[in-house]
Amino acid sequence: MTYRVIQWATGAMGKSCLRAVIDHPAMELVGLYVYGDDKAGRDAGDIARRAPVGVVATRDVEEILALDADAVIHCARLAPPYGSHDADILRLLASGKNVISINGYSRPSYWTGARREALEAACRAGGTSLMAAGLNPGFAGEQIAVVATGVCQALDHVEVVESVDCRAMRNPDYVFRILGFGADPATFDPNHPAWGPASALNGMYEEVLAAMAEHLRLPLDEVRTDHRVHAATQDIAMAAGVIPRGRLAHVNWRWNGLVGGEPRLTMSIHWWMEEAHLDAPDPPLWRVRVKGHPGVRLSIDLEKREGDTTPTSAEQLGVAGAVLNAIPHVVAAPPGLVTRPLATPFRGDLWADLWNDLAHA
Repeated sequence: MTYRVIQWATGAMGKSCLRAVIDHPAMELVGLYVYGDDKAGRDAGDIARRAPVGVVATRDVEEILALDADAVIHCARLAPPYGSHDADILRLLASGKNVISINGYSRPSYWTGARREALEAACRAGGTSLMAAGLNPGFAGEQIAVVATGVCQALDHVEVVESVDCRAMRNPDYVFRILGFGADPATFDPNHPAWGPASALNGMYEEVLAAMAEHLRLPLDEVRTDHRVHAATQDIAMAAGVIPRGRLAHVNWRWNGLVGGEPRLTMSIHWWMEEAHLDAPDPPLWRVRVKGHPGVRLSIDLEKREGDTTPTSAEQLGVAGAVLNAIPHVVAAPPGLVTRPLATPFRGDLWADLWNDLAHA
């Protein structure tokens, strides 16, 4: 089977997804939406550093809505508040296109009220589904951590700790305005829901914990934040600019899911520009700790294929892989808001024709 795919946005993660679609034998790129004027009108292959594919990038949403496609990979940049991309996603769903998001929508059915009703109505109108895919949200919490509990006779607590070195991020607007680096810690409360970065992330990770709770059949009471920030111990020069000493250089985002009034699920994410406040030097990408009977400890890193000298990181490749492997699931799902399945493994059958051609070449 061939899946007709539209790529929405071509930032670092979006471009990785675009390349993955172009390279996959069971995927056909049929459309490309971009935000930058410098990319509009260019062949998608040129943007992806691939041979021309005959698909021209556009900034016209109406052109995208008019296309016939099985799925849209929605990679718009994180922006406050959470849900700020709903308007585009609603139109895509209503136009008959399933949507996979890398920035949230892990369990939008968790919410009540007008937002959920609008998403459900768009799915009904288009006969489509909305699902999240990616690494975190996605692979780390909703899949790996939940599966690790499969050996437990009793479960006390599940914690996922992610550590991300942000020094290579190049976009100053994203680093300083969206993520909040360089701000004066004395001027904001990281646990106030109106603080810009928190307003972009809180809803997203509340859904992550809700999805984990759904898989574990835990009655989630609420999600509480316990965000912590750390100031730079010295001036820090990194790709996006300079963070002066005393300004925000490390955020430890923490969300606790309460069950029966007690924290049972925790998502902890370290975004750092300086190693001074890390729990331990050179942390893995993820640490999963399941406290129970018995307990489980996992340490997980991603690595590139041997000989791959491209500038694309293992994390970017991982996001693209997670999205591709989720496409058959969102296409096959009944219309509505879909929680990502516990397993969305690599699909060898989608590569079978290519492998057979190579074997007989």
